[in-house]
Amino acid sequence: MADGPLTPEQILSAAEDVLRRYGPAKATVVDVARALGVSHGSVYRHFPSKAALRDAVTRRWLDRTHAQLSEVVASDSPAEARLRAWLETLYAAKRAKAHDDPELFAAYSQLVTETSSSVERHLAELTAQLTDIIEDGINEGAFARTDPVAAADAVFSATARFHDPVHAREWNDPGTQQSFDNVCTLLLAGLAPRG
Repeated sequence: MADGPLTPEQILSAAEDVLRRYGPAKATVVDVARALGVSHGSVYRHFPSKAALRDAVTRRWLDRTHAQLSEVVASDSPAEARLRAWLETLYAAKRAKAHDDPELFAAYSQLVTETSSSVERHLAELTAQLTDIIEDGINEGAFARTDPVAAADAVFSATARFHDPVHAREWNDPGTQQSFDNVCTLLLAGLAPRG
């Protein structure tokens, strides 16, 4: 264990390592404590239950995606370019998680089904980001006047194949990138003002 008091970040990092090693079915708070060289009571002082620890780990994992996407939303590029970049960034982040650390990705995919509040918050933040971009596009005249919340929901749903972990096995298939490009082109055309 590192010098100084135990921090929530240290616990969450250790929990990721334990999940990677044992998977969610077998990973325990005792395993996390053992990895840190502390008693399980030390972990419980920061996270009152195994469920709370799992929820925090899941939230942290999902939030890593938000940082990259927030940068796209905040950029001063035209809305059309930001929407395309946002979709590309989300797709790339999900593919990287699945490819670079498949054990942890599988563990999180299972945890996500157990921690619905974190997932609901994550999805709400993503659609809010899309809504902001679409509102900007409407104000710029790049997108047709429409309900930006409904449009964001439609864009998110239409691209689910490229960000929902259920489809992870397809993400590296030949032709998936072309399908992604086709969907993005169609969505941008559908949002464009008429005539």
